[in-house]
Order: sequence, then C-alpha cells, then structure tokens
Amino acid sequence: MFRKAALFLLLCGMISGVFMVPAAAADPRPVIIDSDMTTDDFMATLLTLKNPDFSVKAITVTGTGWSFCDAGVKAALGIVALAGAGDVPVSCWRDAPLVGDNPVPAEWRTSLESVAALNLPEGGQPADQDAVALFTSTVQASSEKVTVLAIGPLTNIAQAFDTTPSLVDNIEMMYIMGGAVDVPGSAVSDTNTTAEWNIYCDPLAARTVFESGVPITLIPLDATNDVPLTMDFLHQFEADKKTPEAEFIYTALSNSTDFIQSGGYYFWDPLAAGIMANPGLATLTERDVTVVDVPGPDYGRTKPVGNGPRIEMATKPDGAAFIQYFMSTLNS
Repeated sequence: MFRKAALFLLLCGMISGVFMVPAAAADPRPVIIDSDMTTDDFMATLLTLKNPDFSVKAITVTGTGWSFCDAGVKAALGIVALAGAGDVPVSCWRDAPLVGDNPVPAEWRTSLESVAALNLPEGGQPADQDAVALFTSTVQASSEKVTVLAIGPLTNIAQAFDTTPSLVDNIEMMYIMGGAVDVPGSAVSDTNTTAEWNIYCDPLAARTVFESGVPITLIPLDATNDVPLTMDFLHQFEADKKTPEAEFIYTALSNSTDFIQSGGYYFWDPLAAGIMANPGLATLTERDVTVVDVPGPDYGRTKPVGNGPRIEMATKPDGAAFIQYFMSTLNS
C-alpha cells in the first residue's frame, strides 16, 4: 500500500476530555525540520512549531519526494504564518534525488496550484540560501546541539553531510520517519514490497545519512502501523478543534475520508514529531540497519544486518498518549 499515494487528493480537492497545554520550556531545544511538505508533514510541522519545548530555527524542504521545491517552500511559509511562528527561514535545494529518477509521479506531488487551494495565510519570502546551505549554516551557528526532524527523503541532509561531515558533531539527535525494518514496506512498485517512500525516493541519501555517524532515532512503519488515523478520530477532532491550526488540519483531513475509511491512513510524520517531543511514547531498541541502495526488488529497503549503523528504532507506540499530545498541542 502506498504510504502517501492518496494524500495528494487532499491538496487538490480521541480521545475527548481536557487538553493539557504544553508548558513553556525554560530553554527550548533548537530544531531543524526537513520535510517534503504534504499533509502529514503539515501536521508534524505544526506540532513542532506549536510546542514551546522547541525553537524551530529553519525548515529545509526536500523536493525529492511528495512536493516540488517551489510548492513545498510556499506551503512551509504558509504553515509558519498560520502558526504565528515569526521569521523561520525556509528554502529548498532541488527536485531530484542524488542518484536515479524520482519515483513519485508528478501528478501526485504538491504543486503551486494545490498549495493555493489550501487557503493558507500568505507567508514571507524564501531564504537567500538553498536548503543545503541553510541546514549547514544553521547547525554551525547553533551554540548548542541541534535536533533534526527528518520527515521526507534525506537528499538535503545527505548532501550537507557529504560536503561538511563535521556537522554531525553538533546534532543532538535526528528523528527520521522512514523505512520498514521488520514489516512489509509501502508497496512502492509492483515488484518492490520492502521499501517505504521516504527512503525509496533517495536510497543513496538515506544510506549516506545512516552511515554518517549522526545519532538517529528511526520511526519506521513498524511503529506507525500501530497508530492509524481513523474516522472515529476525525469525528472527535471535529468536535474538539479549537484553534486555526486545528481547523486547518481538520479541513484537510475531512477531504480524505475515502482514504481514511480504506484503513490505509496512519499518523506517519506526526508520530515522529510526537516521539521527538517525548521519546517515551514508544519503545526504543538499538538495531543495526542499513539501506539497500542498489536497484532491484529491495531498492530502498531498510534492512536489518549484523554490522550496520546502530540506530534507535521505535516500535510499540502508545497511540492513546500520542493522540492526547496531538490534540492538546494543536489546540493550545
């Protein structure tokens, strides 16, 4: 089943009770969001922008996955404006992976026309730097180690690490939504049933990041498969939404009821944002995982091995606690 294949339709066309509003942090953690800017990315980005424990220093858009660069940047700027997050620099690098052809059909990708249909507030101007330069300068300029939320193909980050390997020394943790380690993948093609889209879009980039030495917490399909986005959730969200941000997400989701009813919709990127906020939302287990970057039936697979890069892998998420976090944060 495609991870995001039906989400382009959104761009074209719980738990009830008292919400616990996050308290302001004394020293918010600096965060960079690297995203391909489609609907579940919107949710994850808003969760991070609205969490007072985080200070988002930059949003780097990857044009490799489910958004073209120009559209992804425009959407990100609109999301920042919607959240009232101030002047967060946003930019993209390119629309193609490091190697190979982008597998996402053009008609499924976020376009300028589909962003216009979202009715987001008008955002600011893109940063003067491209995404690789923005990522690099933001990490280098930080007086403390940066946390990275990577919720798209890893093209920008791989290029930054390849050009400036020392960046990994100033990154506290990288939370990556991607991969399928012990479960089937996203059925990205008729012959490939092992890969997940964020990794499959640029396997070389993923392998470069995995092998860079940067600390990684991976949120694969092994975790997100346990947190479906259901019609029951949507009905509760309709009743409980209280802010413009929650209203925006509800409107987007309500345009995808067929996909939700199919049972194929999960909290992919939002779960990664939730685990970044509270790693206790899931079980974290150290695993050796590599990325298959040779074309073939396992192209893009996140494969467990005996001597690969050691990462923290999330499984067994607490779905109820995540939903509570999602609702309280968007309604704060």
